[in-house]
Amino acid sequence: MTLTRWSPVSRMLSPWSDLWEDDLLPVGGSSLGGMEVYETEKDVVVKLNVAGVPQDKIDITFEKGVLFVNAQLEEEKHEEKRNYYSRSTKQYSYRVAVPGEIDLGKEPDAQVDQGILTVKFAKSQAALPKKLKIKASSK
Repeated sequence: MTLTRWSPVSRMLSPWSDLWEDDLLPVGGSSLGGMEVYETEKDVVVKLNVAGVPQDKIDITFEKGVLFVNAQLEEEKHEEKRNYYSRSTKQYSYRVAVPGEIDLGKEPDAQVDQGILTVKFAKSQAALPKKLKIKASSK
C-alpha cells in the first residue's frame, strides 16, 4: 500500500484529478459494486445495477467522457382501514469514466433489462481493428 499526501488545493485546481480513481472504473472490466465495464470489437459497454427502479425514473447523462446515472424510486403506501403505513426508497448513483476512443457522433444505446442498465458506446473508426496486408519484398 502506498501512502499519498492529501492536498486539497491540488484537487480543487484540477477537475480531472479524481477522474481515473479506482471507484470510477473497475480494473480489467470486472464487476465492482453493481458495475461492469468492458470492450467488445465494436463497442464499449457499461452495465449498472438499477434493480427495482423503472426506466422512467432513471436519469442518464454523458459529458466529457464521463457517464452519470441516477436512479431513484420512492414508494409510499397507506391504508386507513388497517392502520398500515409503508415507505421504501431505492436509489442508485454512478459516475463512470468511459475508456477508449468512442464515436461522439453516434448516440449511445441504453436499455434496461431485469434491473440491469446496459449502455453501449460505439467505438470510433480510428479505434476499430484494421486488417493489414503483407507486401512482397522487391529484391
